[in-house]
Amino acid sequence: MFKRLSKSIREYKLASIMSPLFVILEVILECLIPLVIIYLGKAIENDISMWHWGSSIKDLGIGQYAIILIAMAILSLACGALAGAFCANASAGFAKNLRKDLFYKVQEFSFENIDKFSTSSLVTRMTTDVSNAQFSYMMVVRMAFRCPVMLVFSVVMAFVIGGQLAWIFIAVIPPLAILLFVIMKKAMPLFRRVFKKYDNLNESVQENVKGMRVVKSYVREEYEKQKFNNASDSLCIDFTKAERLLAWSNPVMQLFFYGVLSSVLFVGCYVSLKDPNNLMDMTWEISQLVVYGMQVLMSLMMLSMVFVMITMSMESLRRIDEVLQEGSTLHNPENPVYEVSDGSIDFENVAFKYSANAERNVLENIDLHIKSGETIGIIGGTGSSKTSLVNLVSRLYDASEGCVKVGGRDVREYDITTLRNQVAVVLQKNMLFSGTIKENLRWGDENATDEEIEEACRLAQADEFVRSFPDGYNTHIEQGGTNVSGGQKQRLCIARALLKKPKVLILDDSTSAVDTKTDALIRKGFKEYLPETTKLIIAQRTSSVEDADRIIVMDGGKINAVGTHKELLKSNAIYSEVYNSQNKGGKSDEE
Repeated sequence: MFKRLSKSIREYKLASIMSPLFVILEVILECLIPLVIIYLGKAIENDISMWHWGSSIKDLGIGQYAIILIAMAILSLACGALAGAFCANASAGFAKNLRKDLFYKVQEFSFENIDKFSTSSLVTRMTTDVSNAQFSYMMVVRMAFRCPVMLVFSVVMAFVIGGQLAWIFIAVIPPLAILLFVIMKKAMPLFRRVFKKYDNLNESVQENVKGMRVVKSYVREEYEKQKFNNASDSLCIDFTKAERLLAWSNPVMQLFFYGVLSSVLFVGCYVSLKDPNNLMDMTWEISQLVVYGMQVLMSLMMLSMVFVMITMSMESLRRIDEVLQEGSTLHNPENPVYEVSDGSIDFENVAFKYSANAERNVLENIDLHIKSGETIGIIGGTGSSKTSLVNLVSRLYDASEGCVKVGGRDVREYDITTLRNQVAVVLQKNMLFSGTIKENLRWGDENATDEEIEEACRLAQADEFVRSFPDGYNTHIEQGGTNVSGGQKQRLCIARALLKKPKVLILDDSTSAVDTKTDALIRKGFKEYLPETTKLIIAQRTSSVEDADRIIVMDGGKINAVGTHKELLKSNAIYSEVYNSQNKGGKSDEE
């Protein structure tokens, strides 16, 4: 996991190395300062002159010690500032690269991968989890180096100054480390549960914002508030438990800190009283030993903070790594085909289910042969797997059994980009992005001319309403297309697909928001101007498919019947029932 995550450091390796180096220099200087202070104190005690030059550092004058102290303090401050600057640069850069890697990885995902994680979970991983990873990385490149180095140097200097008294610090480290480890181990499962509940909270917000119109239409604001409160309260309870557990680290540290301080003072006083002649030297040594003792315990306290942060972030890091190591379920073959010969489509004994662990297939026993240029209508009740059927053509999913062919070749033999450029899909959920109408339409062909854009819009019956806008094709579209109607959005999405000049065009209930007259004009345009393009039209209205070359009736994931409008009215109960119900009990065509 850590090896995979470390790849996101990239251009920030230098900053990640320089920060610990300056931290180590800062710690060394901080540990040496108390030693210089002892020498300064002894120089004052022995009344050595201001600028006396001794034979060693122990025999310098008061002035020299003062200059050394000031220089060491300035150097320590400079090292600390540089360490902080490099640390901030490294951690922010790591988080930036991590978000970029996650986003790029998600772009490679198939629909199956997206279904596995869910949108709300991916949003949490790219925001909250990456922020936790950034903070923990900052702690690692600075505090995680500072604490152990400070601990080692302080203990060494304590032995240099205090001799046997320093064993008090050594004795306290094992039990303290054990207690901190126990706290961390008990807190980890709680944080694992907390981050899963972050996903639920995000999902609640996402659903509410996305479905705001439905919520208000059904006056369900109070219900949504209660649902959000339940998710928020559950998160709060678990987070409080975890934080309460981690809060024990502070009083434990305080207990050991004051216990060690009291022990040093007690033993030091006892030794001093036994040897009154060495009282002054012992006083200086004890005072500096206390300083080193504080540094030792502060190092342990900071180390406990590092453990706390790492404990909190480990689950975030695991969730991030889970996305980074996820491989797309769709892959290009070793020698992909880069040309689709025509728009013919063949389903050969196809079965499909969304998960390998699913109990039953969504599609079953699908045998279907469509000639290039045919217009095929697909109709059926809700949940009859109409969308699942066409998703296999553009290889948004792979068939579980059998094979799907386009242009006489298995879709798994094609380069995915090539296949999807020749199989244009207008999905059931239409999506426009923030930008002008032209910018949105050029998703179909980034090099499309203005004339080609206008021609596609005329075929999709969008040109008239686009020209009615003050800025025409330069009209700004809000995110999600919220400033255009549902029918206008559908027509713009159809125009965008037409710009791809595909060999297969799939309309997944893409004219449900337009009136029947406009729907008929769109189909007429397809018939006249796209005779060689195979057209698959999923619809709820029989009027949208009645002039198709053939109509497929889906029922329970199987093909119930295939035929023309007139043939199905006579022979198929499902189709005739839908037709009669939509025509309000009027006479059928056969009468």
